[in-house]
Amino acid sequence: QVHLLESGGGSVQAGGSLRLACEASGTTYSYNYMAWFRQAPGKEREGLAAIATRGVSIYYGDSVKGRFTISRDDVKGTMYLQMNNLSPEDTALYYCAAGRLRVGYDWPPLDVSYFAYWGHGAQVTVSS
Repeated sequence: QVHLLESGGGSVQAGGSLRLACEASGTTYSYNYMAWFRQAPGKEREGLAAIATRGVSIYYGDSVKGRFTISRDDVKGTMYLQMNNLSPEDTALYYCAAGRLRVGYDWPPLDVSYFAYWGHGAQVTVSS
């Protein structure tokens, strides 16, 4: 079993920054990609960024490209999402996810169905 725990959410004014963290535990060999998603009220869950657990493969969704940065610390078993230049449109519940993707097939790696393990989410609220 894999357990994912998000932290770092909160409230910030437009133009500000936040960093989310996702600590993984359990059978971490069960997956080869981790990702960040978000879901705003009344909207579908949106994939933001994904990172391979080995190597340097990183993918960003168009809505966050150039503003958000995904990274991981293998020693701490933690994934991060640095979010800069936030706007009220970024207000949502942010989820950490992990899954075993088929290399060369499951691409781009931001489909909800690719990820079997999910955290409970961290709220991010951006005020104007």
